[in-house]
Amino acid sequence: MLLYLLAFAGGVLTIVSPCILPVLPFVFSRADLPFRRSGLPLLVGMAATFALVAGFATFAGAWVVRANQIGRMLAVVVFLLLGLALLFPSLSEYVTRPLVRLGGRVEGQHSAGAPSIGRSLLLGMSTGLLWAPCAGPILGLILTGAAVEGPSVHTTFLLLSFSLGAASSLAVALLAGNKVFAMMKKSLRAEEWIRRGLGATVLVGVVAIALGWDTGILRRLSLSTTSGVEQELLDRFRPVAYAKADESRSAQSAAVVLGHEGTFPSLDGAVKWLNSPPLTRKELKGKVVLIDFWTYSCINCLRSIPYVEAWAAKYKNDGLVVIGVHTPEFAFEKDPANVAKSLTDLKITYPVAVDSNYLIWKAFNNEYWPAHYFIDANGSIRYHHFGEGKYAESEEVIQQMLREKNSGLKTDGFVQVNAAGSEAAPDSKDVASPETYIGYARQQNYVSPERIRQDGAQVYTAPSRLTVNQWGLVGNWNVSGEHAQLISAPGKVIFRFHARDLHLVLGPGKNGKPVRFLVRIDGTALGEDHGVDTDEHGAGIVKECRLYQLVRQKGKVEDRTFEIEFLDPGVQAFAFTFG
Repeated sequence: MLLYLLAFAGGVLTIVSPCILPVLPFVFSRADLPFRRSGLPLLVGMAATFALVAGFATFAGAWVVRANQIGRMLAVVVFLLLGLALLFPSLSEYVTRPLVRLGGRVEGQHSAGAPSIGRSLLLGMSTGLLWAPCAGPILGLILTGAAVEGPSVHTTFLLLSFSLGAASSLAVALLAGNKVFAMMKKSLRAEEWIRRGLGATVLVGVVAIALGWDTGILRRLSLSTTSGVEQELLDRFRPVAYAKADESRSAQSAAVVLGHEGTFPSLDGAVKWLNSPPLTRKELKGKVVLIDFWTYSCINCLRSIPYVEAWAAKYKNDGLVVIGVHTPEFAFEKDPANVAKSLTDLKITYPVAVDSNYLIWKAFNNEYWPAHYFIDANGSIRYHHFGEGKYAESEEVIQQMLREKNSGLKTDGFVQVNAAGSEAAPDSKDVASPETYIGYARQQNYVSPERIRQDGAQVYTAPSRLTVNQWGLVGNWNVSGEHAQLISAPGKVIFRFHARDLHLVLGPGKNGKPVRFLVRIDGTALGEDHGVDTDEHGAGIVKECRLYQLVRQKGKVEDRTFEIEFLDPGVQAFAFTFG
């Protein structure tokens, strides 16, 4: 029940996000009509349609996304007719009589008596097709869980709860707007001007959606507006074992107050231990333990590792034991040899349990990469942190637990980390592109003309137009649930993004033969904007399965079109991440 309330709250918060702006003209076009027969059916249709489309897109793959794009175009036409009928009824009557008649029927302005519930419901369904809310932490959690766990009634109702939350906040605004319009009509007798103003706003909304502003510019404006509030709700209330809410955890003065979140779960089940023999809870009794769940192709994990390594080195002699639990996201990360190589590449010296079967992950009931659990000398989990960041707060937790063991412990501030390459801190204020998977199981925003053929070879062509966060394939690819593999060279992946850094998880073919590639930005060579795995010409080689940093922009961050051309067959492309 708590998750449903959180989903509802996430929907309510969309009212204060610019992401809702493209929907407002269509909603307020009904504000001067009776709410029960006009506004309410519109909002119900909008919420239900969004929940259905989002649910089907998550479960059924790319064909639903393509179908929704067609539906969006039809919805734009419907609202174009509505706007013209509101703005120029007399002109449209002479110039486009059939279209105006259709627009009038849809709008209900020329019908006798009360407005039709059916027409309002139809407009709501059209609005649901147009609505593209920003995927903040709460909606992102719902969609990611659906993609990972597969279809479920639970997820469908979570999406419905989210959309009902948004519809509820819009209903309040609509009721308020209804009263305002009624007062204006009564005092100013300006019904004609109100109607034309509504028509103008509808047309502006149509133009915004036709130009992709609802998924481009507005998404960039919105990423930071409500995400902090949503994340706070998740951290405070989400019912995860060993991560229970504890009001005593709130910061008081300079120290973090520690809670008690459960006992230290078993570390049994690792397929292999690296940098150490197997460790047990019994051996660790009396030690302060930091458990770091990570996986080596996760950009958020990579950016956290320098801090974890620095803590392990700084506090080793004071009684801290750091244990990395490597739990894979992709199949290639299950290979202990690949994990061992990543430890060498990342210069990780602390013990790492290779949790390829998810047994330790499940023992902690964990759901995040990275996830840090802080365990005291008595075997009690005292604190946790999900995701990257809050490094000073985490180190303060370590110091407090060590002082509980040794009250005379002297500390000299916090570690200073100067990471480079993929481990460097992100430019968070200018990231407007989300993690994007290429395999069909979690695929979104794919827009090449051809429908994805699951687990079979198909030739794909470039999209005619890309808006921010849309992408496509070019060439002969075989798309599986986890990745896309190039059958014959050349082949391309194209992505319209907005971020300083662009990373792509790649791997060579099954025979391990290296794959050459060439990266371009807006059709030109990278120059000084190249990443650690590309040169100024954009050239690079895929030799192993891992995350590749392909772009690091040095100048102003703007919408850019990324294109990677593979010159050899066999490459496997998994997921984009940004920073």
